[in-house]
Amino acid sequence: MNFKSASRRKDRLIRDRRKDAYVDQIILKDPAVCSKCNAVYTNGRWTWKTTEQVTTKTTCPACRRISDNYPAGNIEIKGNFFHLHSVDILNLVNNIERLEKTERPLERIISITESKVKTIITTTGIHIARRIGEALSRSYQGNFNFQYADGDKSIRVFWEREN
Repeated sequence: MNFKSASRRKDRLIRDRRKDAYVDQIILKDPAVCSKCNAVYTNGRWTWKTTEQVTTKTTCPACRRISDNYPAGNIEIKGNFFHLHSVDILNLVNNIERLEKTERPLERIISITESKVKTIITTTGIHIARRIGEALSRSYQGNFNFQYADGDKSIRVFWEREN
């Protein structure tokens, strides 16, 4: 009898993996089309490629996040530099979204909310949020930081520059 294997603790905590409610848990019939944005689900992924034989109509995860106003990414932009150059910075943000959305239909901006203190940009995906933060840091320097939460299902990005 192997005593090492028999004496292992069986009462260890088992980490429950959280599921993302916006990632399709059911298998869709190929091809499927989003009734709101016309993104096509084919070969296990969402694309913008149109197909002639669409059998299933559904709502893509990005459109569900937008309608529920439940972002996966939050970008917080602060500082005097932003207020002086907000038009250029927001143009950069919109260009990043356009580039990201052409390749990945589920990566979109939900909203841009401006106040006197900060601007908050919410996104449907974590990748676009991080890419926007990295582009701001690369283009305008400043303080850039990000934090993943919920087992990498959401992200908070912070960017700030004073002068």
